[in-house]
Amino acid sequence: MKYLNLLILAFLIANLNAQYKSPSENPAYVIKNVNIIPMTTDHKIIPNATIVIHNQKIQSINGTIPANSQIIDGTGKWLIPGLIDMHVHSLADGSPFVLYPTKGPLVSYDTQNNMTPYIANGVTTVFDLGARPEHIGQRNEIIRGNVIGPRIALAKVIGGRKSNTTANTPSDGRNAVRIAKEEQYEFIKVYTWLNEETFKAVIDEAKKQDMKVVGHIPVAFEGKPAEDFFIPHFGLIAHAEELSKQTDDYSYKKAQEFARLAKENGTWLIPNLTNMESIIAQAKSLNNVASLTSLKYVHPLMQSKWLTANQFEGASAQLIEHFQKQADFHKLIIKAFKESAVPMVTGTDAGISGIVWGFSLHDELKFLVKAGLTNEEALVSATRLGAEWLGIEDKIGTIEIAKFADLVLLDKNPLKDISHTRTISGVFVNGQWISKNKIDTMLSDLEQWNNANKEKYNWKKLLNSLKNN
Repeated sequence: MKYLNLLILAFLIANLNAQYKSPSENPAYVIKNVNIIPMTTDHKIIPNATIVIHNQKIQSINGTIPANSQIIDGTGKWLIPGLIDMHVHSLADGSPFVLYPTKGPLVSYDTQNNMTPYIANGVTTVFDLGARPEHIGQRNEIIRGNVIGPRIALAKVIGGRKSNTTANTPSDGRNAVRIAKEEQYEFIKVYTWLNEETFKAVIDEAKKQDMKVVGHIPVAFEGKPAEDFFIPHFGLIAHAEELSKQTDDYSYKKAQEFARLAKENGTWLIPNLTNMESIIAQAKSLNNVASLTSLKYVHPLMQSKWLTANQFEGASAQLIEHFQKQADFHKLIIKAFKESAVPMVTGTDAGISGIVWGFSLHDELKFLVKAGLTNEEALVSATRLGAEWLGIEDKIGTIEIAKFADLVLLDKNPLKDISHTRTISGVFVNGQWISKNKIDTMLSDLEQWNNANKEKYNWKKLLNSLKNN
C-alpha cells in the first residue's frame, strides 16, 4: 500500500507539472506609454506609464522591463481595473426536475460560450446570485485554464419557496446555511419568500458561519417599518427595487429614510437600474428585446424564451406607469444613498430576460451616471467597491503592484465619458492577454454557433418535452 500511494503521488505530480508551466516559462507582458486609472482611494492618474504583468500579477509600474517581454503599445490609451458585475445569473447545465436517475440535464451549455460575453466586455469578476453546483464546476473549468472566463463568487439562495433551498422555520434556515457552507458556497442570498423569523435566523446563522449575506427583502415585511428588515449582517441589497416594493411613498424623504437606516446598519446597495429599465422596455414592446444588438450572443434557447415566454409581454398601461414610478424612485434612492455615503456596487441581473451578460455592465454604468454619480464614482462602484464587499480587495479591484492582472485597456478616457468603457482594445484576465482581434474572433464564433443551432432550441417545445421524459 505504501508503494501504491507513492506511485499515485508521483502520477499526480507529473500531471501537475504537465498542466502548469513554471513561472520562468510564462512570458511577461508590458504595456508602454499607457494612462493608468488605478481606482485607488487617492484618485491619482498615472500618465504615460509602463506596467509589467508577469505570472498573473502586476509586477511593476514604471519599473524595469524584463527581457523578452511581449510589448503592447498603450500610447493614447487608458487602463482600468477589470470590471465587476455584482449580480448575475449565468447559464449552467441543469434540469428543473429530477426526471429519473442517471437522466442528466435537459440542456447542456458550452461554458466558453457562456463566459465569452463577460470577457469581451472587460467583466473579469462576477457574483452569481443563484449559484448551483454546476456553477462551481464552471469556476473549476476557468481555474484549470480550460475556459477563458471571469472570477466567480457564489451565493447560495435560501427562500421560503421558488428557490433551490427552501426554509420555512428558523431551524431549517440555520441548517440550510450550514449545509451551504459545507458545499463550498461563499455567500448566502436571502430570497423573497422567507418569513420574518426565518429571514432573521438565516442572517444570524450566516454571521456565525462567517458568510456575508446579500439578497431580497421578503414580502413578509411589506407594510412594516423599514427598521424591521435592516438587521445586523444583512450586508447587501440586491436591487433598489427591493426598497421600492416596501413602500407606496416614492418621495425623496422616503429615500433618505432608507439611506439613513442602511448607513446605520452597514448595508450596501446594488442599485441595479438596468433591471427596471429593461422591464419597462420589454413591457412596452418585445421589439426592444428582438432589436438588442447583443442578442446574437445569447444562447438560442434563451433567445426563444425571452421572445416567446416573456412575463412582461402585454403589460397594461397602468402597470408600465407603475414600473416607471419605481424607476424614477430608484434614481432618488441613488441620490440619497450617495448623500449619506452608503457604498453602492454595480450589478445588472444579467441573465434575466433582456439583460445580456457583460454588455449590461456598460448599460448600468450609463444609468448610474444619469442618476447622479460622477464617472469616477460609477467606475469605483464597478471595481474597487465590488472587490471590497467580496473581501478580495487585496487581490483585485485596483491597479497596484502584486495584485492579479485583471485589467481593461480602453481607447478612450472613461472619466470624460462613461460610454468610453465600451472602447475596449484588449483585456487581461488573470494575467492572460486577450487582444481586440481575439475578442472579435470569440464573439464571431459565438454568434455563428448560436445562428447554426437556432432551430434546435425552442423554449415551448422544451417545456412540452418534460411530459414525455
